[in-house]
Amino acid sequence: MAKARLVRFWLALGSVFMILLIIVYWDNVGTAHFYLHTALSRPRGPKPLPTGGPERAQGLQADNADAFLDVLLGSGQTQSNPMTGKKSQPPPPPASHGPPLSNMEEKVRGYDWTSHAAATEQSQAQATRQAQRQRLLRDLCANSSFVFPTKERAFDDIPNYELNHLIVDDRHGVIYCYVPKVACTNWKRVMIVLSESLLDGGQPYREPLAIPREHVHNSSTHLTFNKFWRRYGRFSRHLMKVKLKKYTKFLFVRDPFVRLISAFRSKFELQNEEFYRRFAAPMLRMYSNLTSLPTSASAAFRAGLKVSFAHFIQYLLDPHTERLAPFNEHWRQVYRLCHPCQIDYDFVGKLETLDADAAQLLRLLQVDQRLHFPPSYRNRTARSWEQGWFAGIPLAWRQQLYKLYEADFVLFGYPKPESLLQD
Repeated sequence: MAKARLVRFWLALGSVFMILLIIVYWDNVGTAHFYLHTALSRPRGPKPLPTGGPERAQGLQADNADAFLDVLLGSGQTQSNPMTGKKSQPPPPPASHGPPLSNMEEKVRGYDWTSHAAATEQSQAQATRQAQRQRLLRDLCANSSFVFPTKERAFDDIPNYELNHLIVDDRHGVIYCYVPKVACTNWKRVMIVLSESLLDGGQPYREPLAIPREHVHNSSTHLTFNKFWRRYGRFSRHLMKVKLKKYTKFLFVRDPFVRLISAFRSKFELQNEEFYRRFAAPMLRMYSNLTSLPTSASAAFRAGLKVSFAHFIQYLLDPHTERLAPFNEHWRQVYRLCHPCQIDYDFVGKLETLDADAAQLLRLLQVDQRLHFPPSYRNRTARSWEQGWFAGIPLAWRQQLYKLYEADFVLFGYPKPESLLQD
């Protein structure tokens, strides 16, 4: 009878042993493989060393049966071995012969493994950079020795038509001043999603990239400051000031000369019928002495009649250009589009740091969980190209061009392109 009980005891103990062995295997091997193949799962930290009871047994390796049974049957840190009478210590964790689990997990795509400390440091660096940009703007606007056109005028003196680049989102309290050739298409898309100003099948757009480009640049899509007069009459300026005081205001800028190159490439190197009729044809007549020109861009391109970059610079420097009409928005100075000395911007982003600035701004607006800024292709018009583009431009023209855009260089912290302005 006693022998039968002893057999049942050992059978039960063996069953417990096998169950715990399976648990140990799953904890130490199975979950490791599971986490490696699950991109959205949080990595597990190392298990604490066992302290007692069955929980302690799970942390031990199954190939050390004596220690395993000691822990299972006993309760202390060290137990007497019933066979030898010696005390045995729990075995140390085995040395790993493969790469650390954390290193393997870093190879999982689609997961941000940035440490909290690194993320905090990065966030602090971005906040510091943003504060420097805003401080530079405010200091220069307050500096009486730094002068440029329209700097001293009051907000009330800005003509209504010059406020057409300030897009308002009343749902989130945001004002965006868009600057063409500075990722404005995608920022306009973001503003459409936030303000829910455009519907698709009766529902507001949720994904910025789903919004067709032709709708993005349709002026009727956006609520801009220049439309306030029609809505609110004589109260419009007061309402603008209230919103400017309470809303978060932002803009994105770019190296002024690189922006000019980008504008030239997109509007004159490609067949653009509107820009051919309005700008290219008059430039060719005035600066190439051509009297008989094709009526369409496609015909002009087939005939090899294209505006050169030198023609474009000559056009910008020509005093007649501004007398006929203000600069087109694609090459108008940022200070004339966004009025940085009359509007105290809360965020100044740059195309050169677009990804980081966009993420920081969406966090600031508390909409980063709702949408992401559309991924941008690598900018094909790089600052390193300036030397090549301006190589054929006379030095005197380069110096005059810098004077024309100097306020944008200085206000937004872009270095003076000395190599282009000296012999």
